[in-house]
Amino acid sequence: MSVLSALLVAMGVADLLSALVARPAGSTRPARTVPIIGLGVLALVAAGAGLLTTWGGVTLTALAVAGLVAWLVFAERADRGEGHGRALAVFAGAVLVQLLLSGWAPPVDGWVADWLAWSNLPWQPSPDRALLLAGLVLVQLATGNRVVRLVLVTTGALPARPVSGGTDGELRGGRLLGPLERIFVLGLGLAGELTAAGLVIAAKGLIRWPELKAHADDEHGGGIDKVTEYFLVGSFVSWLVALAALVLAA
Repeated sequence: MSVLSALLVAMGVADLLSALVARPAGSTRPARTVPIIGLGVLALVAAGAGLLTTWGGVTLTALAVAGLVAWLVFAERADRGEGHGRALAVFAGAVLVQLLLSGWAPPVDGWVADWLAWSNLPWQPSPDRALLLAGLVLVQLATGNRVVRLVLVTTGALPARPVSGGTDGELRGGRLLGPLERIFVLGLGLAGELTAAGLVIAAKGLIRWPELKAHADDEHGGGIDKVTEYFLVGSFVSWLVALAALVLAA
C-alpha cells in the first residue's frame, strides 16, 4: 500500500494547507496553488520512496495523481456549496482504487528508507509502515474535517452553505476537537489501549452534554433536534475516520 500512503500524505498536506491559507473574497489563488503543492508533495514522496521504479508503481502513481486532482477540485467545489456527494464519492473511489490494486505497489525504498535507517529512531518501523502512518496521521487533520462536513451536508444535518447562526457556527470547536480526538483514538489504538480510546469517546459526550442541554432549555425550542443530529452524525463519522485509519495501520 505504498502508493496509497503517498496519496494520503499528499491529500493531508494539501487539505491542511487549504484550511490554513486565508482566502481573500473572490480570489481563486489558493484554489490554484493548493493542487500544485499537493501534486508536488505526491511526486516528491513517490520519487523519494522509490515508487516509480516499477511499471506497477508508475501506474498506481498516475492513478493517485488523478485521484488527488479530482479530490481537490471537487472538495473545493463543495467548499463553495455544491457537489458534496460527488466529492465524497471521489475520495472513497481514490482510496478504494489504491486498496484494490495495492498488489502492484512496490515496497518503500530510496531516501525514505535510507533516512529511517540512518536516523536510528527509538522505534524503528519498516519504511512501508512509517510512510503509511505518516499518511494516516495527516488525514486525521483537515482531510478528516472535510470528510465529516461532506457527510453532514450529504445527509442533511448541515446546509450546503454556511448559515449565520447555524448549527456549525454554534459548535465551532469541533473543527479543532475533531482532529485532536481522531489523533488520540488512532494513537491509543496503535498502542493497544482500545479501552482508553473508548474513554476519550465517552468523555466527548459528557463534555458536550451541557451544550446540548442548553439547547433543550432554549425558550425558542426546536433547536435540540438539529444540534443533536449534527453532533451525533459528525461524531460517529469522525470516529469512523479514525477507526478506518486504525484498521489500515493494523
